Amino acid sequence: MRFEFRMPSLGADMEAGTLIAWLKKPGERIERGEVIAEVDTDKGIIEVECYTAGVVESLVVEPGHKVPVGTTLAIILTDEKPAPEATRQRISPLAKRMAAELGIDPAKVAGTGPDGRITREDIERAAGVPAPAPVTMTVVREADRSRRRAAIGAAMSRSKREIPHYYLATTIDLQPAIDWLSMINAGRQLTNRLLPGVLLIKATARALEKAGDLNGWWETDRLVHKAAINPGIAISLREGGLVAPALMEANRKSLDEIMEELRDLVARTRAGSLRASELSEATVTITSLGDQGVETVFGIIHPPQVALVGFGRIVERPWAIGGEVRVRQVVTATLSADHRVTDGHRGALFLAGIDSLLQRPEEL
Repeated sequence: MRFEFRMPSLGADMEAGTLIAWLKKPGERIERGEVIAEVDTDKGIIEVECYTAGVVESLVVEPGHKVPVGTTLAIILTDEKPAPEATRQRISPLAKRMAAELGIDPAKVAGTGPDGRITREDIERAAGVPAPAPVTMTVVREADRSRRRAAIGAAMSRSKREIPHYYLATTIDLQPAIDWLSMINAGRQLTNRLLPGVLLIKATARALEKAGDLNGWWETDRLVHKAAINPGIAISLREGGLVAPALMEANRKSLDEIMEELRDLVARTRAGSLRASELSEATVTITSLGDQGVETVFGIIHPPQVALVGFGRIVERPWAIGGEVRVRQVVTATLSADHRVTDGHRGALFLAGIDSLLQRPEEL
């Protein structure tokens, strides 16, 4: 079968991308999930995977060209054999319902999801849903910074406009976790030591196992639960702005695996070498401004996600234990959540779950 590999959508606000380079040539084989091209977007240069295995027949777009999302970039001769219903379209139930509501014929829509699947964003583009106005700059580096800032601004404006946020905060006694971490790190080389942030990520991911309503995407009029827990880790860029790539299935990984992947994710984010899946699969965002000296951070939810968890700086505070006041290291954890999906009671149980897990760090 011939498969059209198209310019993917890496976010609801992405309208176009610039093809930077092909990593495969005509006649070469490509496996499912293998990187086929590099694309420049508002989030930087992204490595784009192909979700169909086969042989590259032709490359349709030359490097350096900026094309709209959904444009055919290459033709792949796939390993799949034509099925009796070969003409059947791949379209998500939500996209199908949206198409009916908006009067859009799916047969005339180019799918940009895995294997050419038609997504919500594809239907929105076909319906002419307004996109953020482009920003024109003259200096290349300043243009990249301003473009990224404009993209962030558009996404956050949409979030505050469409999502009824509610906010919660709690202070967590982190002393048991800090003491355990010191013991674990004592016999390790500096480069192999675990950072406190790893415990916070793992505890958040584990707590989401019992708070599934906070791990998903809001699509049009309902929550779509996500089985995989892929926290997007907010990473600041040296030239300004931030990106929150996904740390896949963090709840299933060991602390050492999370530490290793976190180092790699930070390095590749700042080097501009992320993969498309890392930008499109995050199910919740974790942000921390502790290194900036702030003790509390209330973030804005990144659509289509429905929650964001924030951690501030770890500080020493007087803490009552068994009728005595002691000095303990504590951290303030916050939750920004979508009131269409959960309420304060559910959010409070989730933060309490993080707290409980951090009191037993050896179980993480």
